[in-house]
Amino acid sequence: MTNNFKKIKKAHVIMCLFLVSIISCKQEKTASYTKVDNQALVARVQEYYSKHLDSCISNLEEINAVDEVSEKLKKYKLARREFKLIEPILSFVDKENYKSLNSPNLLRIDEEDATNINKRNPFGFQVIEELLHENEVEVVALKDAVNITKNRLKLIAANNTLYLKKHHILWLLRDQIARIALVGITGFDSPVLEQSLIEAKTNYETLFFIINTYKSEFSKDNLYSNFVNELQIAQKVLQKGDFESFNRYDFIKNHIHKQLELLVKTSEDWKVEFPLTMAFNNNITSLFSKETFNVDFFNDYHQLEKAMSDEKIALGKKLFNDKSLSKNGVMSCATCHIKDKAFTDGLATFSKQKRNTPTLPYAAYQQTFFHDGRAGSLEGQIVGVVENKNEFHTNLENLAETVKSDSVYTKSFTDLYGKVTDFNIRNAMANYIRSLGDFSSKFDKNINNKENTLTTSEINGFNLFMGKAKCATCHFPPVFNGTVPPNFTETEVESIGVPNLEETELDDDLGAYSIFKTEERKYFFKTSTVRNVSKTAPYMHNGVYETLEQVVDFYNKGGGQGLGYKVPNQTLPLDKLNLSEKEIKDLIAFMEALTDE
Repeated sequence: MTNNFKKIKKAHVIMCLFLVSIISCKQEKTASYTKVDNQALVARVQEYYSKHLDSCISNLEEINAVDEVSEKLKKYKLARREFKLIEPILSFVDKENYKSLNSPNLLRIDEEDATNINKRNPFGFQVIEELLHENEVEVVALKDAVNITKNRLKLIAANNTLYLKKHHILWLLRDQIARIALVGITGFDSPVLEQSLIEAKTNYETLFFIINTYKSEFSKDNLYSNFVNELQIAQKVLQKGDFESFNRYDFIKNHIHKQLELLVKTSEDWKVEFPLTMAFNNNITSLFSKETFNVDFFNDYHQLEKAMSDEKIALGKKLFNDKSLSKNGVMSCATCHIKDKAFTDGLATFSKQKRNTPTLPYAAYQQTFFHDGRAGSLEGQIVGVVENKNEFHTNLENLAETVKSDSVYTKSFTDLYGKVTDFNIRNAMANYIRSLGDFSSKFDKNINNKENTLTTSEINGFNLFMGKAKCATCHFPPVFNGTVPPNFTETEVESIGVPNLEETELDDDLGAYSIFKTEERKYFFKTSTVRNVSKTAPYMHNGVYETLEQVVDFYNKGGGQGLGYKVPNQTLPLDKLNLSEKEIKDLIAFMEALTDE
């Protein structure tokens, strides 16, 4: 059930992207009747894209043409700059190829079902960057990585005709602005050189070019001038920045959010009508707001009678707290998910359970569920709870019969869903969970200019989280979980080497390995949200750490391998972070500022 659901989910995302392209092609035919020839503008973007794509390929070819590592590195940096110039366009029009070219240097595993497990060695820029910085450069491996990357780019260059309407241009701009803020300036894709700030500046060169290309579409000269002025200011700020000391909080608050506001004004000025909504709502002016996300994007059952509503959320809340749904009538969802503890239970593990109870606020913004990611939806996760002998210890048929026996429930379901079914019960409960998490923390209020109460320590902590401490390379803002922005179509699992409760050796829970017995998935777990972390102790999948100080110390030492454990395929960098005592206190102060009201 879980794996079929994941296939359906993947197909749903692909269909959305297909519809976007169809809408583009159909509307393209009417472009010649508009005030400005849209195709002429697209042609300029096409020329820019092709030029820098070809230049990227040429510089990659030259890496293998020179012998000295220092010269190879120079050529790499030139190729990387060209890649960052095409990134805003490539990442929008060819998401899968972009992801392959810019992915971490880690084995990629796609598990559709037990008979369809694909393992792919990484390639692309991060692989090349790391190979160039080995103590002894592996010439053959480097040559192969460069050739594979170059050939993929050549394939893209041979099939790079752009079909873009104005709403696509606005989406492209928004996604890149968000990418810069949420992964670009964190070091996510420049792990060795830490060129994230200068690369973000390079991204802005392309955004500036696009806005300038579409100058004729602006009816308000001051809007155009304000937009290009802001893009130029952002570039200057980034140019002056240093990776470790850069004030990412100020940059997001006073530049990224301003750019989003200007983008909304631009969509109004261009009179753009968006044909659909993806993960981000089309009119966002903040990355840290309840209005930022289209929750239906994460909900594969939002169509027709399954759509969320206040009434269904209220019904779901009632079911969530109803002990009669369990076999012996002594347990409800709320037994383990206690509201005052951010819907956790304060225990390392609940009675007879192997894993720590996960928090529920912001659970909506994920693509996989349970610590090992074995469920593809909240509705699917509830099945596991219902059938677990140590939880509800019943089945879906009995669940439905219990609800049907209650006349109040029966009326509610008849009114809202048409009838009582086990799926409708799970959907109501899931919709309640989707409603949890309102971005009301002290941090959210401050970065949205609703308060000015963050301390210097909390701001420093955010900047550490997003920079030197490397937290944001796995706990991606704005939800600070493992769902990768700005597309939010993938929730990552990581192997970090969590110790057992005695802290004497690696914990024996094999995590995601248990789903399909994929060897390279041993000890992998989903990256949980850091929001409300002040209420969710103890920490890690087994509850081994009672305090945030212990958690940060674990990461500061390099995870399990840093502690001396043998951790196969550890994805956490092995290097120590070398955080000072003050930096650790600042980091914790920031995380505690993520507590909702």
